Amino acid sequence: MYRIASLPCDGIGPEVTAEAMKVLDVAASKFDIDYEIVDYEIGGDRYLRTGDIITDAEMDELSKMDAIYLGAVGHNDVKPGILEHGILLRLRFEFDQYINLRPVKLYPGVPCPLRDKGPEDIDFIVVRENTEGLYAGVGGSLKTDTPDEVATQTAIYTRKGTERIIRYAMELCRKRGKNNSIHCVDKANVLTHGHDLWRRTFAQVGAEYEDLTKDYAFVDACCMWFVKNPEWFDVIVTCNMFGDIITDLGAMIQGGMGVAASGNINPEGVSMFEPIHGSAPRHAGKGKVSPLAAICAAGMMLEHLGQVEAGKAIEDAVIQALGQGQVKAVTGDEGETQKAGDIIAALVAG
Repeated sequence: MYRIASLPCDGIGPEVTAEAMKVLDVAASKFDIDYEIVDYEIGGDRYLRTGDIITDAEMDELSKMDAIYLGAVGHNDVKPGILEHGILLRLRFEFDQYINLRPVKLYPGVPCPLRDKGPEDIDFIVVRENTEGLYAGVGGSLKTDTPDEVATQTAIYTRKGTERIIRYAMELCRKRGKNNSIHCVDKANVLTHGHDLWRRTFAQVGAEYEDLTKDYAFVDACCMWFVKNPEWFDVIVTCNMFGDIITDLGAMIQGGMGVAASGNINPEGVSMFEPIHGSAPRHAGKGKVSPLAAICAAGMMLEHLGQVEAGKAIEDAVIQALGQGQVKAVTGDEGETQKAGDIIAALVAG
């Protein structure tokens, strides 16, 4: 039996998580998957009430789960950074979820802001290094709030961290079998030390994958090509900061945050799945946001757990509902959140 931790957290998180769990339950029933959901009251409300973000006892429990499902993090009454570091980054770093996996796929029926681009043009995956770079937290400040204030934030790149994410991306590219091409996205023309390590590692590991076409792109050029020629891309591997930025651009060209799901993966440990959108507090409690990204994240979680058929059934249901105009990928009218979850669940059930 799979044990799955549910962390709905803040804002719209509980609403979209409820719909994801609804669809998950239907898929589990259809495909005879035995599972248990363990709910955790982790988030801004509890932090304001108790001062706790995640306790060490909860971290110990979470480490024993088969997967973690997270709704959204961010609370209007909590200073930015506290919950993000205390929940998202703590889970990613302590559980060594070194792969952030972001499919960028335009589904039929979803409006694309790019002229003359359709589903056949936008179908790639960004593999983002998830535990190093600028997010490692190395740095400090001096003479705060004075004219002589100094602040530093140091990017950390290791050979181990760089090699394992590049190797994972190349294996994924080979397994995906789209056009067997992989881009390393960096800024090696300016960040000459850390990104030279990336380029050398990409070339050295790439020598073992002669069947793959390997290329490089500076991150600024990559952003341009996302808009101009998204069909060029199959798999992208990049560092933590650049991956964070380009995946939001990727979400926009696939139709918005409402359809963008992600996984934080440790192939040998516990992994976490989430929609990439934030908590959107202004929309909370209105039942008007799209739960599709959250539902797709549940599908990714099933695939990661080895339940590939069930995960694919969820994505197929989302594709069918969008293609037939039964659901929308963007914020809609009140009641749309639950309605969309009902429609997807019914399609999964068949």
